[in-house]
Amino acid sequence: MDLALVWFLIIAFFWLGYLFLEGFDFGVGMLLPVLSRDETERRVMVNTIGPVWDGNEVWLIVAVGATFAAFPGWYATLLSSAYLPLLAVLVGLIGRGVAFEYRGKVDSVRWRRNWDRVIVVGSWLPALGVGLLLSWNVLGLPIDAAGNRVGSAFAAFQWETLLGALAIVGFSLVHGAVFVALKTDGEIRSRARRLALRIGPVALSPLLGLLLLVQMRAGSSWTWLVVGIVVLTGILALVVLSAGREGRAFALMAMVIIGSVIALFGALYPNVIPSTVDPAFSLTIEGTASSPYTLQVMTWIAGFGAPAVLVYQGWTYWVFRKRIGTGHIPPVRVP
Repeated sequence: MDLALVWFLIIAFFWLGYLFLEGFDFGVGMLLPVLSRDETERRVMVNTIGPVWDGNEVWLIVAVGATFAAFPGWYATLLSSAYLPLLAVLVGLIGRGVAFEYRGKVDSVRWRRNWDRVIVVGSWLPALGVGLLLSWNVLGLPIDAAGNRVGSAFAAFQWETLLGALAIVGFSLVHGAVFVALKTDGEIRSRARRLALRIGPVALSPLLGLLLLVQMRAGSSWTWLVVGIVVLTGILALVVLSAGREGRAFALMAMVIIGSVIALFGALYPNVIPSTVDPAFSLTIEGTASSPYTLQVMTWIAGFGAPAVLVYQGWTYWVFRKRIGTGHIPPVRVP
């Protein structure tokens, strides 16, 4: 298989890992004031992602870094055109990371509530920004023959790309609620399950709209089949969740995002960024790939490094696999 195609698939896999792992991570942060009723319950929710949130963010770094090394033309055009969403992502991730570390440093209700607000905003902003970035990538950018953006920094803000932002936010909300139901016990668990069932059909509809829009523009028979599987899987996830099977529901939500990424990148192939100015200006896999030697070296490095990272992160989730509840939270202690 051509190494350029291999790395296109690898980058799609990195985005899949990021959306799956950081999706519930964002969802927990966005739902912090919705599902918690007091400081103890807020600490329960934060602790569900406390051991893993920073590891989840590595997938974004790897996805962007791999794009830079394997497809410098793709990297240069996308990131220079989408610096506004990227700025929102970076500001949100930095603020949220600081908030996780600082919210318990002072024994003050006002202090903790202010940092909780940072967590909420720092979860909404990256979800919106990543949604815009991916929808711009899949639906296309106004680029000319040289790969440069045509028009202002707001030229790519269209209703279609805003739909993509809502798609990631909606998925994250449902995914996060299912994760909280899976990882907690007691009233928070019941509250999260009820919320996921209540908002699920509405929150997941933008994702379905994005998939249908992309398929109508550039889909093929097999990607349409994948979209159909995504729809059935999403429905089944809510059905099994209503029966109290949070583990199966969480696994089915993973299948939803796996199918969504396959359908989106499958419709994108063989392009990496379609041009909305002229299809002839679209950036392709072969046209933006690095040299064969560079891709070969990257493949050897990834062959040794990627399995180690996957094993380590899997081990982390296994160690922290048990449910937590308010009874597991000790009193606040200021260092």
